[in-house]
Amino acid sequence: MSKGKVYLIGAGPGDIGLLTVKGMRCLQKAETVVYDFHLNAQILNYINHDAEFIYAGKRGGHHAMTQDQINRALIDKAKEGKMVCRLKGGDPFVFGRGGEEAELLAAEGIEFEVIPGISSSIAAPAYAGIPLTHRKFSSSFSVITGNEDITKAESTIEWATVASGTDTLVFLMGVRNINNIARKLIEHGKLPDTPAAVVRWGTRPDQKTVVGTLADIAEHVKDEGIRPPAVMVVGNVVQLREKLKWYETKPLFGKRILITRRYTEEYAPLEDLGAEIFEFPTIRTVPPENYSSLDRAIDKIESYNWMVFTSANGFSFFMQRFLARDRDIRDLKGIKLCAIGTKTAATIRSHGLKVDLVPGQFNAEGLLEAIMRESKGQGAKSKSLDGIKILLPRAEVAREIFPQRVRELGGEIDTPVAYRTVKPEKHGKRLKRFLKEGRIAVATFTSAATFANFIDMMGDDAMDLLKPAVIAAIGPVTKEAINKAGLTVSIVPEEATIKGMVDAIIASCSVLRS
Repeated sequence: MSKGKVYLIGAGPGDIGLLTVKGMRCLQKAETVVYDFHLNAQILNYINHDAEFIYAGKRGGHHAMTQDQINRALIDKAKEGKMVCRLKGGDPFVFGRGGEEAELLAAEGIEFEVIPGISSSIAAPAYAGIPLTHRKFSSSFSVITGNEDITKAESTIEWATVASGTDTLVFLMGVRNINNIARKLIEHGKLPDTPAAVVRWGTRPDQKTVVGTLADIAEHVKDEGIRPPAVMVVGNVVQLREKLKWYETKPLFGKRILITRRYTEEYAPLEDLGAEIFEFPTIRTVPPENYSSLDRAIDKIESYNWMVFTSANGFSFFMQRFLARDRDIRDLKGIKLCAIGTKTAATIRSHGLKVDLVPGQFNAEGLLEAIMRESKGQGAKSKSLDGIKILLPRAEVAREIFPQRVRELGGEIDTPVAYRTVKPEKHGKRLKRFLKEGRIAVATFTSAATFANFIDMMGDDAMDLLKPAVIAAIGPVTKEAINKAGLTVSIVPEEATIKGMVDAIIASCSVLRS
């Protein structure tokens, strides 16, 4: 049997932007992914969903798989000839058992590669504003396991050396042992007033930092309800936090924003302001079940005066079929192109085509007025579309207001189905938990369909789950659908685009932080 290859990949501490480019590239080619709990599950959205997903995480002391079972899965899948990715939070070689797994793979003669990740030992302090080294405070740091039973007779930690030999100490997985850690350090020479900090869920919207001294840090942790996962930092560098904390001061820090469509760069400004995007697409765009109406339109493409594209999807699916019918862009000569929105226009231009019209108003009346104004050179009468023939490739389910008004004004219009939207098969257990715990600040919907599918996918308690969140709708039609269901929409942009909605959310920063 052919042998595959195993990649031991560090997913970083939580902020999805800290996953390395190489790690992302490898994951996108994976055939099997064995993943842990302590990573940002949004990373899984970037993996080929034909891949096999094996959950091997541990939460609350419960192991989904033992280490022996994980080892066996890696070996078996590699021997099946698969490209296997072992995805771990942080870095695989920093208390991640990556070394043990690599040893076993080597013993089996299985090729492997290690793709380092950013360890929480450096990331969590950095996001809390605590540099591990500083010319005035620290010239060395150590990373130590915090979950060793340090009450046992034979500790593997040289406490005397740890306490006196390094300026800054970082303990991973040490929350439950924090009393003993502080006591051991003081017993071996650290002063009780040595600054100490504990950072929970470092680099995520849930990040929480408590600061004290070795004498009282355990009490602060108990009072603030700090639980794993958390990183403990001991040393004078902790004093710099008040001046250097940057992440927690961002306008949208602590806010997790649900998007019910695929992530695009238009959402990036929210992340730049400290929010985390929770991607949960409730709609998937696929080709039509039947191309007959679109093929008829393509076969007589020269008869149209205008082609109107209301979305980048509409144009992309049209062009795929257009080229599949052995046509090329020269066949569009003389036809004027109208794009609804700048993103649609940019997609059209990327194919080397000129966009003749991007209407300022995205409603039917604004579009009609713009087309009539632009068509006067073709002999059209004012307030009339006589002699004008329009092609509008669109979704299977679409509103009829614009086509109806075109016909009322004397124009001809064909509306072939270029694509359809379907509800994806997606597991919403984690999202439900976040909603129940109030960890989703804003829920965004870009169409009535994304909202309807969300309700269907979440089940009977979907409405109750959404009530604590601020709801943003891309436009009045989506708002109306949500309001009819009994929920209140708080954010509606003036311009019905993703950018407009993002800008409106940013403008509501002060409300969201309250």
